Amino acid sequence: MTFCIGIKTKDGIVGLSDTRITSGNDTTTSKKVYTVNRRKHSFFIMTSGLRSVRDKAITYFGELIEKNDSSYDKLYKAVNGFADQVKRVAEEDMASLESSGFSFNLFSIIGGQLEEDKEPKLYLLYPQGNWIEIRQGTPFVIIGNTGFGNPVLRRSLKYDEPLLLALKSAFLAFDATRISSNDVDYPIDTVVLENDSYNIVENRFEQHELNHLSEIWNESLKEAIHNLPAEVLEKAFSRKEFVKSE
Repeated sequence: MTFCIGIKTKDGIVGLSDTRITSGNDTTTSKKVYTVNRRKHSFFIMTSGLRSVRDKAITYFGELIEKNDSSYDKLYKAVNGFADQVKRVAEEDMASLESSGFSFNLFSIIGGQLEEDKEPKLYLLYPQGNWIEIRQGTPFVIIGNTGFGNPVLRRSLKYDEPLLLALKSAFLAFDATRISSNDVDYPIDTVVLENDSYNIVENRFEQHELNHLSEIWNESLKEAIHNLPAEVLEKAFSRKEFVKSE
């Protein structure tokens, strides 16, 4: 399984992905983020699904970028270009994969800003090649292991928040998923794209660099629970007397 998240805010986009690859009983580490940084032309692709499908689609798309990059002046056009490569891989490999018991399930988060985009854009691409744009109402999207990080994000994250808070929320969503699932783990890769910068800043973090944040968060949660004014819940400890009716 995988954990990848993209968040769109008023100031730009942040993304975060784990790097664990699980195949049977074997686990390895591999990058799940593909980035393109050119003049007034920056975007990233994060993927969840079969690694072989991902690598083949990215390879095809890399060749397409080399030949037709100048024709992509808005991000949705690049998204369509990648979608075409995903569909190409499906035509080539889906039948054989499914006959072997595997699902063709490549989900992708694509974020960036191209020359004619008024602001950075964020998209979720489905395995079938169709996509949706992530907007202000729910300004984040998770692929892979989606359940455990949602509560943190829905309680903490709004479109108007600064990028650093968005990145903190993304980390806490990852941390909740990591604790709850043994197939999501460090190291993590982050991407940050500020409005009109046309430059994706990419970094990798190891567990020892971020352990203190997990510990602070754990202690803060415990303290908040202890300090929660919940006198009304004390009724749960009171024995209720029942009057026997005649």
